[in-house]
Amino acid sequence: MVADMNPPPAAAEFLAANGWGDAELLPLAGDASFRRYFRAVAPGRSAVLMDAPPPHEDARPFLAIARWLGDRGFAAPAILGEDAVAGLVLIEDFGDARMRETVDAAPESELRLYGEAVDLLVRLHREDAAPLRGYDRAEYQREAGLLTEWYCPAVGIEPDVVAYRAAWDAVLDHVEPAPPVTVLRDYHAENIMLIEGRETLGLLDFQDALTGHAAYDLVSLLQDARRDVAPELEAQMLDRYRRTTGADEGFDAAYHVLGAQRNAKIIGIFTRLWKRDGKPRYPGLCPRVWRYLERDLAHPALAPVRAWFDANIPAARRGDPIVIAGE
Repeated sequence: MVADMNPPPAAAEFLAANGWGDAELLPLAGDASFRRYFRAVAPGRSAVLMDAPPPHEDARPFLAIARWLGDRGFAAPAILGEDAVAGLVLIEDFGDARMRETVDAAPESELRLYGEAVDLLVRLHREDAAPLRGYDRAEYQREAGLLTEWYCPAVGIEPDVVAYRAAWDAVLDHVEPAPPVTVLRDYHAENIMLIEGRETLGLLDFQDALTGHAAYDLVSLLQDARRDVAPELEAQMLDRYRRTTGADEGFDAAYHVLGAQRNAKIIGIFTRLWKRDGKPRYPGLCPRVWRYLERDLAHPALAPVRAWFDANIPAARRGDPIVIAGE
């Protein structure tokens, strides 16, 4: 299923009401959700129109966290116009220089840019947490359960779901945050922008932010579902964070527990995007996510979860669910 990238019917009136009536809308991107993005191009200026259509999407969390970040000196897009009821938001245009493409085109920039991205998290974690809902055990379990709900049936496995929940329950004590920090939740190279004329990195796609453990966004960055991050770079960046923050010895265990939890969730979501939403390109990313997951499962803190995977999902059933299913 290809995303409809025709502008929403209310776009012209919304742009005119916010002083952008002379702008031409050009398709910019869709994503794994119902959100779509268009570049509004007018003489001498440009902005980005985010279409977050109700009831599937709610623009208000994006607006709230964008302002919270901006008030604290982080480069979230400025809000140029908003109609939360219609799900339309006009935001500052950060350009096209994403961290992902920049690093891929200039590998010598990788170490520097990942270092800057880690340093941004250090700054964020020094702030009091935003007034957001917290990540709790029930949420971790619900997300991890997406793997047994979607991936396992897709590859012909009937898993022991009761034992799966018990295995996670045995390891989640490692991620009880004290104190919690703001967790952006999708902090990776495709959501980090290099903005011309500004020293700080730009932030996108943070509307699902919660409060939780400081290791979570490091996992998002260093176990990137859409880009290979070498184990050596991952280790170097983790060491950078630990040295800067003085993170204690429990931080490593929390990092790998959250890595396994997030990667299990992503494998489930990518399978759901194929089976439920007709988006077959996402399962092709699953082999990379499985590699990250298996790297996490090797940590001693994950022994109960590793034992469950060994008993329930053979190595030959770990990968692209479309390929494994023979479709």
